[in-house]
Amino acid sequence: MFINQKIIKFLTLIFCFSIFSSIAQTNEDVPLNNIAINEIPKQISPIVFEDFSGNKISLDDYNGKLVVINFWATWCAPCKKEMPSLDELYQSDDFKNLQVFAVNMEEPNRLKTKKFFNNLKIKKLKIFFDSELNFVKEFKLRGVPTTVLINKKGEEFARIIGEVNFQDKKFVKWLSKYD
Repeated sequence: MFINQKIIKFLTLIFCFSIFSSIAQTNEDVPLNNIAINEIPKQISPIVFEDFSGNKISLDDYNGKLVVINFWATWCAPCKKEMPSLDELYQSDDFKNLQVFAVNMEEPNRLKTKKFFNNLKIKKLKIFFDSELNFVKEFKLRGVPTTVLINKKGEEFARIIGEVNFQDKKFVKWLSKYD
């Protein structure tokens, strides 16, 4: 009887250890606290949006690239804080197939958005608009900043809710695996 209790305790300990170690391994790959990684990447419907000049852009044209779509607004303080690091990410030599879209979620106001970028000294990022709210519908966006990560197959593989430092070394290393 005493031996059976020891065996049961030992097996319980092994069971708990295996569960906690698998949880720890799962969290090891998560580069940020506010990132949600899709276990199975989600296929995205064709989405059309606009560049700064009002030209139509199709997201499908960027299959084969790692796509980062950052949704922001000029009134959003966290957006203002993270935008320079997103610009630096886009300028990085660590990526060969990276395409970044900074999509302003307000009613298109070219003067206001250009001033926002100029004040932050943004060098490479371009301003895009979603006046028909196609992104909002497809991604069920709830707020800004939100960043959607799309793999080369055109599938959403992760999403960042809220502000992030796009220069975080752990994040850059993790993201480069998808390049």
